[in-house]
Amino acid sequence: MKYTILVILFFLIISFKPWKSYTEEIQVEEDIPQDTLTVAIHDLFNNEYSDLIETKRLDQTIERFMNQWEIKGASLAIMKDGKLIYSKGYGYADEENDVKTDVNHIFRIASVSKLITAAGIMKLVENGKLSLEDKVFGEDGILNDTTLYAPIKDKRTKSITVENLLRHQGGFTNRMGDPMFCPVDIAKKMDVPAPADLNTTIKFVLSRQLGFTPGTSTSYSNVGYAILSKIIEEVTGEDYEHFIQDNVLFPAGCYDMHLAHNLYEDRYQNEVRYYEQADADLIRSCDGKDTLVYRCNGGNNIEGLYGAGGWVASPTELLRFLSAIDGDDLYPDILCKESVETMTKCEKNALPIGWMNTNARGDWWRSGTLAGTSAMLKHQQNGFSWAFVTNTSNWTGPRFPHKIEDMMARAMDRVKEWPDRNLFDPDYCKAFEDAKKLLANEKSITSTSVYPDNI
Repeated sequence: MKYTILVILFFLIISFKPWKSYTEEIQVEEDIPQDTLTVAIHDLFNNEYSDLIETKRLDQTIERFMNQWEIKGASLAIMKDGKLIYSKGYGYADEENDVKTDVNHIFRIASVSKLITAAGIMKLVENGKLSLEDKVFGEDGILNDTTLYAPIKDKRTKSITVENLLRHQGGFTNRMGDPMFCPVDIAKKMDVPAPADLNTTIKFVLSRQLGFTPGTSTSYSNVGYAILSKIIEEVTGEDYEHFIQDNVLFPAGCYDMHLAHNLYEDRYQNEVRYYEQADADLIRSCDGKDTLVYRCNGGNNIEGLYGAGGWVASPTELLRFLSAIDGDDLYPDILCKESVETMTKCEKNALPIGWMNTNARGDWWRSGTLAGTSAMLKHQQNGFSWAFVTNTSNWTGPRFPHKIEDMMARAMDRVKEWPDRNLFDPDYCKAFEDAKKLLANEKSITSTSVYPDNI
C-alpha cells in the first residue's frame, strides 16, 4: 500500500512551487490581520507522510531511545539541502488524554529560544537600529531608565555591550543561583509580589557585583538573553513577542511559534503536556503561594524567560526558521550573509551568537533543556539539518541533548536511502492527498466488485 502511494506520487508530482510562493499567498490576504495568521507548515501534513519503509529502522532507534529514558513524547524533523524530507511525532503528546504526538504539536524549546532572540537582534543591527558595540546600561546605554535599571552597584556593568550579552560575556554568573529561576526569592528581596517580573530580575542583578569584567571571560547566562529581549522592546517600542513574530518568524514562514505559559491549563491548543522524571521533587509555586508543584507546571516562571528560553515551536517550524538564517540561497534568508557569518563565526574563548557551538566545517548546534523538555537543533556540514524535541526531562538535565545528538547520529546512519521530496512545498502535500483519494476510490471499487449482488 505504501509503495503504491509513493508510485502514484511520483507520477503526480511533476513540478513544485517554491515555499516562498506559499508564504506570499498567505501574506497578501489583506483582509486578514497579520496577528491572526495561524497557517503553519505542519498544518499541511501529518505523521502519515513520514510513515515510510525506508525509515523504519530510524523509527526503531528513536523508540528504543525513548523507552530507555522514559520519554512520553517526542517529535523529529529532518531537512536535506533546504528541503524538509521527514517529520514525525512519537509517543504521547498527552498520555492522560490518550493524545498521540503528531507533527502539529508544539513544545517548549527552552534555550533554543536564544537563537530566535539573536536573529532579532541581528535584524535590528542590519536595519541600523543598534550596533553590536552599543552599551547596554548607564547614561549612554540603551536601557538607561533610572527608575527601572538603577542603581548599578558594579561600575563595570556600564561597559557591557550588546555583543557581550550575545556571546555570554556580560559578566553575569550563576554562582549564587540562576536569577531567571529564582522568581520567589528575588521578589521577596526586592519587596514585590511573586513571581518577580523581568524588570525586577534585571534590577536585582544590577544591584550585585559582576562575576568578571565584561568581555574578558565567558559564562553561560540566561539573564543576558533576557536583557536582550528588553533591548528589543526598548529599541523598537514593540512587545518582544510581536516584534519577533512580525520581523523574524513570519517572514521566515513560521506561523505557530509563541511565548509559552506556566500552567498546563493555559497551554496552546496544540501544545503538548510536560512530564518530569518519576522521582522529580515538587517545589514551591513560582507565584509565591504555599503550593507544591512540578517545575514544569507552575514551579518555573516560564513566562518570565522571554528570549532566554520562553518559546514554543514544532521541530518542523524550527527547521523552517533555520533555513532562513543559514546563508543558503535555496530559500530567501531573513538575514544577510554577513550577519549569518557573524553569528556562526568561531571566536576564541567566546560562544557564538545565538548558537551553542559552531565549527569551521559548518556544523552548528543549539540545545535547550527545561524541566519537562529537551530540545536539540543541528545544522550539519553534509547538508542535513534536524530538530528533535521531547516533552519529558530526566536527571541528566542539560547533558541530555548530547545523548539526543548521539542517538540521532545512529538513527540517521540506519537509513540507506532518504526520500527525494520537500514537505515544505504545499504542492507536494496536495499531490499526496490526491494519491490517497485515488487509492481510497480504488479500494472501494475493488471491495464492491467482490460482491456483485451489491452493484
